[in-house]
This record gives sequence, structure tokens and C-alpha cells, in this order.
Amino acid sequence: SNHSRRPPLHKMIANRTATLIFRRCRSGQKAITNNVTTSVASSSSSRALPSTRNYSLTSKTCSSSSAAAATNTDIETTSNPSQKNYMWGTSKNGTIPLNLLQDKDGIVSSGMFSGDDKIVDHPMGLNLEDLNGFLFGEDKEDKNGGGDDVRVERVDCGASGTAMVLNDGRCFVMGTNKNGELGIESKSSVKPIHLPLPDPIAKASLGTNFSALLTTTGDLYTFGFGGSRINGMGCLGQGNMDPHPTPTLVSSLVEDGCYATDVHCGEYSMTVLTTEGEVLTCGAGSYGRLGNLETVDQLYLEPVELMGAEDVTQIAGGFAFSLALNSVGIVHAWGRNNEGQLGTGMGLSADMYAMESLPRPLEGDLLGRKVVRIAAGHTNAAAVTEDGHLYTWGMNYTHEPKLETTLLHAKIVDVACGKNYTLAVDEEGRLYSMGKGKSGVLGLASTKVSAFPVLVEGIPMDEKVVSMSCGWNHVACVTEPK
Repeated sequence: SNHSRRPPLHKMIANRTATLIFRRCRSGQKAITNNVTTSVASSSSSRALPSTRNYSLTSKTCSSSSAAAATNTDIETTSNPSQKNYMWGTSKNGTIPLNLLQDKDGIVSSGMFSGDDKIVDHPMGLNLEDLNGFLFGEDKEDKNGGGDDVRVERVDCGASGTAMVLNDGRCFVMGTNKNGELGIESKSSVKPIHLPLPDPIAKASLGTNFSALLTTTGDLYTFGFGGSRINGMGCLGQGNMDPHPTPTLVSSLVEDGCYATDVHCGEYSMTVLTTEGEVLTCGAGSYGRLGNLETVDQLYLEPVELMGAEDVTQIAGGFAFSLALNSVGIVHAWGRNNEGQLGTGMGLSADMYAMESLPRPLEGDLLGRKVVRIAAGHTNAAAVTEDGHLYTWGMNYTHEPKLETTLLHAKIVDVACGKNYTLAVDEEGRLYSMGKGKSGVLGLASTKVSAFPVLVEGIPMDEKVVSMSCGWNHVACVTEPK
């Protein structure tokens, strides 16, 4: 395979649908036509998001209004001092900061745990009153001058790591760094380590082998394992299979004038959504992960051509598959389907090699229904429809979207998935969980399986969940007073 250089841009354009002949361009940049004229942007932090279409690059809020609209209108948000942070699940190498946990009575759980791989099977609040002490160590001095107004804006849980994004855009990571997926020097860290970037961070996607950081200016930084000829090459989108130990700008997006608004890191592939509703993929082509029919690896982020005519508003992804939701509420899925995680049914290929190499629309019980939220976990996925119904599939439980009838009494507005479990929030801010609870992720004070959604009673009744993040084995959520 020819992976030595990026294909000429005019060949890429020639292969795309007519609606994508004019590549998405930055403000002030010349439109790329068949003559292929372009002004290459520098890799500095001077980019600004185009004003033609605004996306929220911050954590989504679980409300009926935000569920109806796939995107918010503001890029910047202000932190709410009354917000509270909760975490639970299995802590390994600091994925859950155990020394910050406190119970409902406000007693800090310092010294309550020792060793590694500790299970916290119910929601426990994070005591962030001494945030500077937690982030900056014994001297408790914020050397970057954040001051007392610094707060945790969002917590992004990954496969084996956790990222804390502050309200000033700085990002701190902790957890396992076996393959460089945290972008730090050591193989793991139970203490938060700052990842310095020139622009504020909006989101972190922490994968099993590599990770990505999305900035509020629409730039993308990747780091970790770059791939191999055996596992697949190009997951970092850097044009090669070299590992990158620290966050590195994906310069091809800048050169092409593309702004990222969401990113998902799979096992050996990456999926990106741009501000123009375009879906890009790179990395391993096996099992149809890239959605372009061929199983050839891609060293650069390239369009999923069959989605070219779609106006995609959300993406989600699991271990080796991806989902995309368009503006009219139709979900498309592609990639590995060995446990029914695509929701397209298994047909006669119910085996470990089942896959869809092109985006395929989900039908079944979702046919004719408008989907407003999608989520994907390891080998499971879920969707929320406009009327507030929750549908789940995967894990070899069901191979097509299945209505969760036990939640018909509530209007669901948001959903998130981890490794074999699903969390959902209703319009009142109540949290429900279902799936395999072995790692404590269901938050039900138990490690048993729950085949249907159950109310997570560990969240105080006078608080409502406004955002959540599901890692493979740990969970974080943010609440506000009702």
C-alpha cells in the first residue's frame, strides 16, 4: 500500500460527491477549486472558528432544549460555582482521584482506600475546595496564575485515563499511559499532570492506545501510539505511523481549512466531525472502521464519502465502530459488528468477523423516528428520540435498537455509554443506569448486572445531572441544584 505521502488534493476532490467539490475553508482562505489553490495556515494558535455555523465545543447539557438541538450556539460557557462533581466505578492508576472522594455528609474519604483497582460502586462527590492543592502539589501555587476562580469545567473519562478540563481551558490528565495515550512521560500517574497547549481545551478523547485533544478554536492535537503494519497505521492523522509522546497538532486540518467540533478515538482509528457537518476518519481500515468500503489504512483524516451529502450533527464511537447522526435524525453506523453494536441486525453473518464497511442507516424500531442523541461504548450503543424514548443495542443482547420500555414514564434527554453499560438522564435531571456492573459503573451500590434502566439513587434528590462522561470502567457527572 502507498502510505508514504498524502494523495494529491485534486485527486481527493475528484473522488468526492459534487456537494463536496468546494472543500470546507477557513475565513479568508481561498476556496479550493479544481485548480487547487490554497493558502496554508501556520500551526500557530491564531485560528478562529468560522461564524457561519456555531457548535458547542464544551460539555453538553442534559436538558430537553439541548436534546432537541444537536448543537448549542455558544462556544464559550461560564462555570457555575454551584455545580458538584461526582465519580464512581473502578479506579486504576488514579482514574478516579480517591483522595478527593467524600460521602453525602461531606466527610472526606482520605485514607479510605489503598492500593490499586479500587471499586467505588456508588456516586461519591469530589471535594474540590482545595483544587490548587490537588493540581499543583504541596506548594499549592498555580504557576499560571489561574487564581481562586479556577474550577473544573468538565471531566472526560476514557478507556484507562481521566482528563480534567478547567474553566480557563487548561487540561490535566491522570491514569495509565502504557502506550503514550496520556501524553506524559511516565507510564502512569495518579496525580494530575498538565498538558500545555497554545489554545484552551474544549474536550479530551482518551483512547486505549492513543488520544486526542480538541481546542475551542477547532484545532486537533493527537498523541500516543501511531499504529503498526499489523494493527493498522495512521490513527493519529499525522501522515505516518510514528508515535507522538506529546500532543501534536494535526496540521492537515489546518492546511485544508477544516475546523473540528468533535472527535472520537477508537482502538486503532479516529473519527472527527467538522463544523460543516463533514465526517473524517483515519487509521486502521480493518473491519470497515473508516467507512469507505476498502480496508486500506489511512494516514490522514479523509472524508467518509458516503456521508458527504449528509449534514452530520453528532458522532459517537466504540472500540472498532462509529455512529453518525444527521440533521434529520437518522443514525448511520459502520465498522465492526461482532456483538451487534452497529444496530443494523446480524443477518447471516453473526460471527466475530461481522462488519459494515460503508455507513448504513439504522432502521428497525428507529425507522421513521427522529433521533436527537447518540452514544457508543465498547461494543454497545444507544440513542434518544425526539419524543424522549431510549433505545439500546449491542453486547450480544440485541442486534437492533430496542426500546427501553421501563423508562416510558420519563422523558429521556441524554445518554452515554461505557464498556457494556449505559447511562441516561431524564428532563428532571434524574440519572438511570443499566448493563454490566462488575466494575461498579452502574452506581447502584452493587456490582450486579441490570438488564433494564434503574434510578441511580446516590445522586441527591435536590440536584439534577447536567452532564456526564462514561469511560470504559469509570464515570463522572456534574450536577446543579434543582
